[in-house]
Amino acid sequence: MKELRIHGRGGQGSVTAAELIAVAAFEDGLFVQAFPAFGVERRGAPVQAFVRFDNSKIRLRSQVYKPDFIIVQDATLIHDVDVFQGVKDAGIVIINTEKPISCSVPEGVKVITLDATSIALEVLGLPITNTTLMGAFAAATGQIKLSALEKALDGRFSGELAIKNKETARKAYNLVKGGA
Repeated sequence: MKELRIHGRGGQGSVTAAELIAVAAFEDGLFVQAFPAFGVERRGAPVQAFVRFDNSKIRLRSQVYKPDFIIVQDATLIHDVDVFQGVKDAGIVIINTEKPISCSVPEGVKVITLDATSIALEVLGLPITNTTLMGAFAAATGQIKLSALEKALDGRFSGELAIKNKETARKAYNLVKGGA
């Protein structure tokens, strides 16, 4: 089983990202779980969402404490939350930032930085980065195929919004694949 933890702030779409990644993995034939962890936090407060992937039924029902993969939607969270907590050796962490990260990274962990905000602003006209980061996740981990992600996006969005969200995912996918 592989596990993903997504760190974001309320209103950034972390829960939606987890759901759509799970739908894409399901489309690829995997068993999946996607669920959030938040309380009565306000917009902008730190939130987490989780996804599990496996080739067989998943019976575990706890939060994800030792993720294989982490997505950080807002780099300022690195100073507020221990986003690397529990990450497995050889884990992959994708961080939305245009700057080099200024924190210690656990040994053996691969960090991929991507300016997802600029991509989202360019394509969507809004700083909503979740679909951009989902494309980066697909490229970096191979847990979901880009085609399955696009199908999941078509299921959630329609018309021009679906087209634009798929474009942000493809741009990030290609950037990460090109840098890999």
